[in-house]
Amino acid sequence: MTTGTLTEATIEFPDNRLLIELCGEFDRNLTDIETRLGVQILRRGNQLSVFGEADPQAEAIEVLQTLYERLEQGKHVESQDIDREFRLGAEPAVDTEPVNQLEMFGGGRVEIKTRKKLIEPRTEAQKAYVKALFDNELAFGIGPAGTGKTYLAVAVGVNMFINGLVDKIILSRPAVEAGEKLGFLPGAMEDKVDPYMQPLYDALQDFLPGKQLARLREEKIIEIAPLAFMRGRTLSNAFVVLDEAQNATSMQMKMFLTRLGEGSRMVITGDRTQIDLPRGMPSGLAEAEKLLKDIPKISFNYFTSKDVVRHPLVAAIIEAYEAADNAQG
Repeated sequence: MTTGTLTEATIEFPDNRLLIELCGEFDRNLTDIETRLGVQILRRGNQLSVFGEADPQAEAIEVLQTLYERLEQGKHVESQDIDREFRLGAEPAVDTEPVNQLEMFGGGRVEIKTRKKLIEPRTEAQKAYVKALFDNELAFGIGPAGTGKTYLAVAVGVNMFINGLVDKIILSRPAVEAGEKLGFLPGAMEDKVDPYMQPLYDALQDFLPGKQLARLREEKIIEIAPLAFMRGRTLSNAFVVLDEAQNATSMQMKMFLTRLGEGSRMVITGDRTQIDLPRGMPSGLAEAEKLLKDIPKISFNYFTSKDVVRHPLVAAIIEAYEAADNAQG
């Protein structure tokens, strides 16, 4: 059937149960695809009819078929999976298990297995970053908020831990207030630092069951601590993440980098545009970037607003601030 330049294409899906999951609650997955491509998708029994111009119609069909194949493999389809299909397109899956396949990424899709969920990078920059985390003992992830720097680093750390590549996970942040004075916080030391560390807790809770996470923290196999607590330690056989590294001073950064011990991996993440250090105090992240950029086996991966995987408005907000900064020189 043809209406002007619009045509109808129909796809049939053999498993009606999987088709229901493909459509999503209240057909929200179909609505997402319609909005992105300017097509209309109607469900008729176990068929989907796509109305639209030839190119967006073909793309919609390809996305629907890829997502359905994902469901046939026993995986779920959520909004982030649809977003990834539009950003990366159809790719052959490349498993990160067993351990001896960690380096075999090739050009396919990267999957990070954790105890609770399967994590898949959603942009080319994220994919390159994950590969760098597996390939290098020291890796930097630098870019704006919402690009998955910390989330992916913690996912890789959990993957390496459950595969026996490291014995423990250590997550750290500088305890620096973001542009405001919070005063004295009540409670014991852990209560005082918890607000600064909450994003790290949130990431871990996505990857490990609650009881297992609580036990691992109690046994100090997983540690979450302010950067200042790292002084004097040697971190061996551990996966170590320093988050919000733009708020580390030069002395703190040097101290942290020299904690790297035998059998450990270290990841430094930060956003150079969100430095909360006192005026005039240089950022340890910026200094480390200059000093270490030519050392082999240290990787630097960079993200832009195009890699933001939070709400679409976040990318627009970042671009607006970048434009203002550029206009001011």
